[in-house]
Amino acid sequence: MLEKQPDEQEDDGVLLCHVSDVGDFSVGYDSCTGSEVVLLVPDVADSEVSCVFMESCILPCSFQGGTDVVIHWVQLTVGHLVVHSFYHNQDQLGHQVQRFRDRTSLFKDQISRGNASLQLTGVEVQDQGRYKCHPSTIRGNKDSFINLKVDAPVDEVDLQQVENRTTCSSEGIYPQPELTWSTSPPSNLTFKKQTEVQKTEQLLYNISSSLIPSDTDTDVGYSCTVSTRRNRKRATLFKSGKLTIGRDVVVIIILAVVVAAAVVVALVLHCIKKKGQWDTNNTSLNQRLVREVET
Repeated sequence: MLEKQPDEQEDDGVLLCHVSDVGDFSVGYDSCTGSEVVLLVPDVADSEVSCVFMESCILPCSFQGGTDVVIHWVQLTVGHLVVHSFYHNQDQLGHQVQRFRDRTSLFKDQISRGNASLQLTGVEVQDQGRYKCHPSTIRGNKDSFINLKVDAPVDEVDLQQVENRTTCSSEGIYPQPELTWSTSPPSNLTFKKQTEVQKTEQLLYNISSSLIPSDTDTDVGYSCTVSTRRNRKRATLFKSGKLTIGRDVVVIIILAVVVAAAVVVALVLHCIKKKGQWDTNNTSLNQRLVREVET
């Protein structure tokens, strides 16, 4: 909605109108020609938020607190999808897109203090994109723009050898991962590999690659690394069949051994303690029997 201010002739002959909801552009009025003109206004710098697939995520938004607060969250990637609305001191979800149902919430106890941040649960790949937060009060309004990126990190790398073929695979990743082969120790070997990438219904990526190791290098281990912008994981397979899945698994194994040893020690000490109590009780019983016989 345009609200025209009293005429104020500028040097360039352009009369500006106040626009209640300024987005990517504003509109002015040329008093000389009587026509409207578009005045480009630079976008507010976007904030970057990285969210993990199927976890909760907070999209930040703040404003100068006040009364009669109105908050609108909109996804701008495809049209203007209503994500969440709040006014009359309560959520207004009648126009909310079905995909966001039961997945959005505001921090109600902090709205009066200027917190319009949105919590999004069960993050999906489709949630990725640009969002607009539009909070307004009787004092005015201030738009914020957030770029949401979704990541499904590499969880596990499966490396197997069937006959003379070595296969590496990993599933449920986003964005599309990169798979690379290397040797341990490093060598100048060239790989004849076949890599395949598949997309799931959840828009995640499954990746697999296979190669035929050289028969001449029996002491060389073949490593497969799957990486994304968020993390990477590697598995190494030696011709002897020895499989190494990284430092984290080694740490887990060591911790398991330590815990098992501690349990064994505790059981031994418990048995010794029990045996000592039994010996003490048995001695007391024998002494009592001797006294009874003597009397």
